[in-house]
Formats: sequence, C-alpha cells, structure tokens
Amino acid sequence: MASLKITQVKSKVSEKQYQRDTLRSLGLRKIGQTVIRPDDAQNRGYVNTVAHLVKVEEID
Repeated sequence: MASLKITQVKSKVSEKQYQRDTLRSLGLRKIGQTVIRPDDAQNRGYVNTVAHLVKVEEID
C-alpha cells in the first residue's frame, strides 16, 4: 500500500483555526517536520486543506 510523506514547509501562525487543527491531526507541529501517513481518502482531504503549508511526496 502506498504512503504519503508530508513535510510542513510554512508556518501555521497566521492561518485559520481549522487549518491549524488539520496540521495537528496530521501530526505536524513545526516547520521541517515530516510524517509518513497512509494514502487514503481521509489523509488526502487533510492534505488538500493545508496544501499551501505542506509538501507531499508519494512513497511505496
């Protein structure tokens, strides 16, 4: 099953509360932090919500 490598590249300081909550749900707390999440509909939705704050790579 494929996975997503998600890295936070921008600050969440000036973002709306729901976007900050989404970053926390992904497990991201600070710039430069990377998490590996399964490639499913829920995580894709999270990534779409904060696409301007993160960099996403697909890995096998």
